[in-house]
Amino acid sequence: MKNFSKITLSVLLVASATLTSCNNDDDNTPVEKPTIYARLGGTTMVSDPDNSGQMIEKGRLSFRKVVNSAIGLIVADIQSNASGNLQAHFAPLLAETGNTQSTSIARLSDNLTDFFSFNTGGTNAVNTYSGLNMVAAHDPAKNPRMGTKSSNADYTKFEGYVGAAANANGVASNTELYTDIVVVLESLRTPIVQK
Repeated sequence: MKNFSKITLSVLLVASATLTSCNNDDDNTPVEKPTIYARLGGTTMVSDPDNSGQMIEKGRLSFRKVVNSAIGLIVADIQSNASGNLQAHFAPLLAETGNTQSTSIARLSDNLTDFFSFNTGGTNAVNTYSGLNMVAAHDPAKNPRMGTKSSNADYTKFEGYVGAAANANGVASNTELYTDIVVVLESLRTPIVQK
């Protein structure tokens, strides 16, 4: 009986060491980082502050707030004739008058919200982007609503507006989320910058 107990004990120790070893391997499995969309609130439904009685995904609402703030900053700089403003890019859009202008700006906001929501993890149908690709969207020859082609300096200025808008909507500059948003923006530089 003593030999059986020693053999059993040995088998249990080896099995225990093997299982512990396997468990340690599982602990080293990298954890997948949530998408930007998820970190901005994801698919959690909340009241839409712009549409009474309607609900909106929190991630989409977060993007819409940043997009609208960025558009507001761009328009304010254009209206005040601030140095380095992006007036030349937005001239066709801003030249539209009356109700058309507000509708056009709303459409721009919707398109940008769709684009960023879709490309950062928004998987529900509401986040489908069906606009022009980035090259065509930023080429005045293919998109009459674009006033001129962008330079690197123009794009850097645009990134600054988005960064300020993100800050104003609760995304601090010194966070991983902010850095990840900048990575997405930088991934768009090559197709957007065309001069």
